[in-house]
Amino acid sequence: MALLEVKHLQTSFFTDAGEVKAVNDVSFTLDRGKVLGIVGESGSGKSVTAYSIMQILAGTGKIVGGSVKLDGQELVGAGEKVMKNVRGNKISIIFQDPMTSLNPTYTIGKQLMEAIMLHTDRNKQQAKERAIEMLRLVNINEPEKRMKQYPFEHSGGMRQRVMIAMALACEPDILIADEPTTALDVTIQAQILELMGSLQKELGMAIIMITHDLGVVAQMCDEVVVMYAGSICEQGTADEIFYHPAHEYTKGLMRSIPTADTAGKKLQPITGTPIDLLNMPKGCPFAPRCDNAMKICISHRAEREIINEDHAAACWMNVKNRLDRGEIELAEGGEQDE
Repeated sequence: MALLEVKHLQTSFFTDAGEVKAVNDVSFTLDRGKVLGIVGESGSGKSVTAYSIMQILAGTGKIVGGSVKLDGQELVGAGEKVMKNVRGNKISIIFQDPMTSLNPTYTIGKQLMEAIMLHTDRNKQQAKERAIEMLRLVNINEPEKRMKQYPFEHSGGMRQRVMIAMALACEPDILIADEPTTALDVTIQAQILELMGSLQKELGMAIIMITHDLGVVAQMCDEVVVMYAGSICEQGTADEIFYHPAHEYTKGLMRSIPTADTAGKKLQPITGTPIDLLNMPKGCPFAPRCDNAMKICISHRAEREIINEDHAAACWMNVKNRLDRGEIELAEGGEQDE
């Protein structure tokens, strides 16, 4: 049985302008000890998916459908009492900016100890010992001294290490990392990713890595979910996604990555802007930005199609390619418009 099973999750934000379907029919599973990457540009629904799992949505947000099961236990509708036990104990999260996640008026030690005492039965002295142990685990030197310092006395990389220590202090089954390296420079990013990778192997936890950086995905993830406009457009193993992308949006993301082969050449960005979630089109939400869009893409959404046992995508180009290869025939009375 999968550790985490998300089925047909739907989350909306109800605003004065109307309903924003931020997460629309999202399904995936996460096994123990695995790393799942959720990829997409800003506004694609990555973070809202994570916040829905932990049920820490803003006041206007609400899960309107679907299921989230942790170890077989249904979390949607389970109530705040159940979720308080889940958060921190079973699922922890690292947010994007460690400076805004840490309280500037309390010492690092006080914040770490508070989290440990809230989610475990340790007393104050035991919590202090655990906090020092966790700071040492994430390679922070002189942890006893750091315990007495405030967040502003630490660099961005150090603060992110503190956040990782806080997230792991209660030994969760799942760690959600929401853009954990966004606010850090490149060398510190590499250190944080290396640290997370080593801790994941050492502790045996599962990780959901939310990012727009495909380099992070290539380095860390076993499986990948690609999201656009609140929906999953493609999912599969990291190798399948990188070497055999099957959705035009994923291909666009791949073309945007600088490589040794593109040195001195212009990159090919994805043209246009993300879709307005208040005015979703009938067809594929990526169609207005897709160079290969056909008429059917504008009027109808493609169904999720199994490419192989490790790969699935929802793109009409896969159907067209199968037609061109003679693997399927056009239904009687149907037409293919390019």
